[in-house]
Amino acid sequence: MMPFYSYDVPHTCGPDPKICCQFDFKRLPGGRINCPWKVPPKAITSANVAERAQLLLDQYRKKSKLYRSKVLLVPLGDDFRYDKPQEWDAQFLNYQRLFDFFSAHPDLHVQAQFGTLSDYFDALYKQTGIVPGMQPPGFPVVSGDFFSYADREDHYWTGYYTSRPFYKSMGRVLEAHLRSAEILYSLAVSHARHAGMDSKYPLSDYALLTDGRRNLGLFQHHDAITGTAKEAVVVDYGVRLLHSLMNVKRVVINAAHYLVLADKETYHYDLTEPFLGAEETRLNQDSLPEKTVIKLEAAPRFVVVFNSLEQERLSVVSLLVNTPHIRVLNEEGQPLAVQLSAQWNSATDMAPDIYQVSVVLRLPALGLSILQLIKSFDSHNTFKSSVRLFLHGRDLPVHKYEAFPVKVVPAATDDFCLGNQHMRACFSGPSGALKSVAQPGGEEERRLTSQFLIYGTRSTKDKSGAYLFLPDGEAKPYVPKDPPLIRVSEGPFFSEVAVYYQHVQELVRLYNVPGVDGLSLEISCLVDIRDHVNKELALRFSTDIESQGTFFTDLNGFQIQPRQYLKKLPLQANFYPMPVMAYIQDTQTRLTLHTAQALGVSSLSSGERRMCGADTAQSWHLGCPPGKSRGFLD
Repeated sequence: MMPFYSYDVPHTCGPDPKICCQFDFKRLPGGRINCPWKVPPKAITSANVAERAQLLLDQYRKKSKLYRSKVLLVPLGDDFRYDKPQEWDAQFLNYQRLFDFFSAHPDLHVQAQFGTLSDYFDALYKQTGIVPGMQPPGFPVVSGDFFSYADREDHYWTGYYTSRPFYKSMGRVLEAHLRSAEILYSLAVSHARHAGMDSKYPLSDYALLTDGRRNLGLFQHHDAITGTAKEAVVVDYGVRLLHSLMNVKRVVINAAHYLVLADKETYHYDLTEPFLGAEETRLNQDSLPEKTVIKLEAAPRFVVVFNSLEQERLSVVSLLVNTPHIRVLNEEGQPLAVQLSAQWNSATDMAPDIYQVSVVLRLPALGLSILQLIKSFDSHNTFKSSVRLFLHGRDLPVHKYEAFPVKVVPAATDDFCLGNQHMRACFSGPSGALKSVAQPGGEEERRLTSQFLIYGTRSTKDKSGAYLFLPDGEAKPYVPKDPPLIRVSEGPFFSEVAVYYQHVQELVRLYNVPGVDGLSLEISCLVDIRDHVNKELALRFSTDIESQGTFFTDLNGFQIQPRQYLKKLPLQANFYPMPVMAYIQDTQTRLTLHTAQALGVSSLSSGERRMCGADTAQSWHLGCPPGKSRGFLD
């Protein structure tokens, strides 16, 4: 927005930082910082004020030539400034002496004063004769945004789009839970007050909501959500996010407990023994979430499911239990059809006493549903997933259990497909990578391939980092040491392909249910590239869509902005933030990507979408990963 290199004092008074630095009075001799141009500031006195004022005014006049009015804004700040009263005094007293000199010499034709941004714009409107709020004639209007940005040379600040994506994801998880907690708390308190029971309800939970909002708001700081903070500060952000996540879950538990009770008079709040448990937990601020295993014994267990959306949903709800012998009943006591799937410790090893139970639920808008889980040997409504393992010639031990049929394929060369009533997705037999999608019964198959890529960084002193993306050229294909292990699981409610590479575990799931969930593919990955140095992982989708280098990204989920690949700019300049979604399209087809956390995206060729990943062990959903350090999506 400003014409020179930076917003600090040496670069705001005019074009010569050597002169401007002499008017940053925190840098007076004897202080902690000085001017790198070796000419220190001088305190303004009656003996030198005329010479100093003329020198500064010359810079002001030169800067003013770049603007359409005679009103000039000269910021006097920088990072980590004005934290001591001595600095306030030094800046104020010395500048006031300069301003007093300008005022005492009308022949200089300058009026200078301290002011706020409002003072600046008021003066601008007055000088141009325009009513405040109206657009001054002759002034340009900027639309869109300022992505991508470079402060010098080809140093584009496109690295932070994916730096520390684990925490980007964690912030979004807290946001979703906070939204649910606010809704349920409001409903519970309203009901309790109407029933005259507000004295029994923990109204103190509102303080936990406030704390959650503050910590989530703090995480929107430009060094937090971006991933550009120092390690100790990042840990503090993570601890705050985890603390608030645990607290808002407690709010959800208390509210759900009250709302599901038929006899509200029996409601009793106990801080030490919550009535409900959370579906998943995190041990530490940098831990991946672990799903709770529900232990079924003689007595039935109850599960409360909340839909935080203001519209009805038909969704697959999956839970972990300790037995394959199970019946699931709805609120009316009617048995539900169940898909029973294995829980895997590795590509070929099933967890011995953990099973995934999935049911299809129609969830009311902003409503709670209750499931009853009973240990039962009646398997009338239970449908077990079938499993195929593609080992590609490797002689690996496969630990099988009687609960699931497993077919081992030593060397798979043929492609395979998953399908539902809306879509058929086909995959490569040797690699497990996505190859195409089609409508069932339709003749036309659309190319949709996925491929992991690796970006290096240049060999010069400036490398990719928390802020910058400085690749050493085009991305190269990710080539693991061994062929991947592929596991295909098929069931009535969903089918999935799990591909185990050396550094990535990729899971592609297709739901077989009516509604929105069955219209898309869900892709999630667990990434660990800690043994790589200065490498960035990306995921590329290639299609036959004639997008002509145009792609679209969202701006914080509020609107969509068109982007255009520009060959004249360096590769890193063609990446854009993708907070929520991106798509490419032609006259017939659109490919849309929704992401679980903010990432970076580009389309470097027609029909291609590149998404940047991370460079540590974490998980990602629908395309790109949370990592603990900087990362990039292509």
